[in-house]
Amino acid sequence: MSLASVSYLQFLWEAENGKVLIDKLHNAKPDVLLLDIRMPLLDGIEALSLIRNDFADLKIIVLSMYDDQLTIRKMIDLGANAYLTKTAEADEIIDAIKGCMEEEVYINQIVTSSVLHQLNHKKYTRSSLAYPARFSKKEIEILKLIAADKSTEEISELVFLSPRTVEKIRHQMKQKTGVKSIAGLIMYGLRNNLLD
Repeated sequence: MSLASVSYLQFLWEAENGKVLIDKLHNAKPDVLLLDIRMPLLDGIEALSLIRNDFADLKIIVLSMYDDQLTIRKMIDLGANAYLTKTAEADEIIDAIKGCMEEEVYINQIVTSSVLHQLNHKKYTRSSLAYPARFSKKEIEILKLIAADKSTEEISELVFLSPRTVEKIRHQMKQKTGVKSIAGLIMYGLRNNLLD
């Protein structure tokens, strides 16, 4: 299967470098952006940081040749909704697009491995975080359900709140922690032992 063969996907444009990318986003913003890290003039790391300032709701899937832990964590922390390597098959890219559109995030094995690797480093333990965010019991319950890959509707039924309220709480948790994506929120929960 190729991306071009999927009827509900429409290709808008491509950019030859990071500066052109930023310009094109201001003229025609897609629902989902496939972002390469290696770009001339403005690389993907710099571009992602700039994009998140102006397009908070844009779903960004990093598609890169890099698979090292540091790069993956950096991109997730900057607000990527998903991280795939360029060896990813079309089916996985499609799954990532659907996951980002439906639930804001797509967590695959490479991101999970990066999180676990991060947890094993002393500098990311709870004691190293001077001012961890304070979550209510309801927020922690919702965070655990998010990490369990439950949809907004499923969480809504399980915690007896409306989907809109669940989304509001999710947004509040991101504000409390300073993260820019659900993936970042899950990583924060893991780092601080909130998902035990």
